[in-house]
Amino acid sequence: MITVKQISSKKDKKKFFKFLIDLYRGSPYAVPNLYADEFAEFDPAVNDAFRFADCKMFLAYKDGKIAGRVAGIWHRGANEKTGLKQLRFTRFDVIDDFEVTQALFAELFKWARELGMEEVIGPISFSDLNEEGMLIEGFDKPSTYIEIYNYPYYVKHMERLNAYKVVDWNGYRITVPEQADPRVQRLADAIAKRNGYSLVDVKYLLKHDKKKLSGYIMQCLDVLDEAFADLYGTSPLNEKQKKREMDTVYTILVPEFAAIVLKDDRVVAYGFLMPSMNAVLQKARGKLFPRGIIPYIRALKHTDVADMMSIGVTKSENNKGAVALIMNSCLNGLIARKVKFVETGPELEMNDNVQNLWKNFERDLCKRRRCWGIKVPQED
Repeated sequence: MITVKQISSKKDKKKFFKFLIDLYRGSPYAVPNLYADEFAEFDPAVNDAFRFADCKMFLAYKDGKIAGRVAGIWHRGANEKTGLKQLRFTRFDVIDDFEVTQALFAELFKWARELGMEEVIGPISFSDLNEEGMLIEGFDKPSTYIEIYNYPYYVKHMERLNAYKVVDWNGYRITVPEQADPRVQRLADAIAKRNGYSLVDVKYLLKHDKKKLSGYIMQCLDVLDEAFADLYGTSPLNEKQKKREMDTVYTILVPEFAAIVLKDDRVVAYGFLMPSMNAVLQKARGKLFPRGIIPYIRALKHTDVADMMSIGVTKSENNKGAVALIMNSCLNGLIARKVKFVETGPELEMNDNVQNLWKNFERDLCKRRRCWGIKVPQED
């Protein structure tokens, strides 16, 4: 017997978050979220996205045991931007039992009809900075901090729900060269001189003037809003959301993996990478302290793999070469830190600007993710 319960208490939310960890126990590819991050994401007092979004969380039980979970998000801000009537779903995880999936989505469809929504889409969360897309290829590849891992049978469940592709994201593994190319340095220097660009000394400011660095990071998030405005699933961030993202940046900031480009002392482009947190989060199992703290310290000191967080350029400086400064700076940092590979994270398949960044590197298309769409049935 399958029952579905809408949840809201802290106790039930802990069960909701723990289900993911239990479901992927022993998987070498899944990377669990931290409880603290998940509680914050679904707390209206912390996540300012709740000012323009509503959320319902559901747990499915089979024979008295938790068998699945899903959260629905009515993102009014995104719907106003697109003019579409969509309900998002996120944190969908389930045992290999299609009846459980049906029961969970029946609750989403019911809520969608109450709201007058016409389509359910996902997995996609409150913003483009959160995890998005269901894995459809690359099940034998490790996930990253900003990605979702799921078992192959999820795809079959979605197909049985008559889900269809909305957009796909590609994930690449880039091989870091052993030595920097001096031609790239000369090109970056020439571009900087021609356009009046300069690079922020992130390492110096992190140690001596964190307030000034924070101001630049907040400007980076303004650039992100502008650069990503036209991409699928994005919505503008307000100041409270940006400050929260800045706090996240600081927890994984390695100065050599960060590049901030200025023009007239204003940020016009940025690029952030982070050390891979796979081993940290797998060891932590939801709690960084005490199990994950030593792997966390080790990851900040040395890692073989770095994950691409985000890269963006203002529209006024697009196609002027600012990206060359970012690539050169970060590449030098990766080489200095003896990093072997970069994981790009999800990149929209039609976003040629970002995928062209890697055309001169040895790269492998190793993962694909999908945002599914499902027409809301008129009745169950």
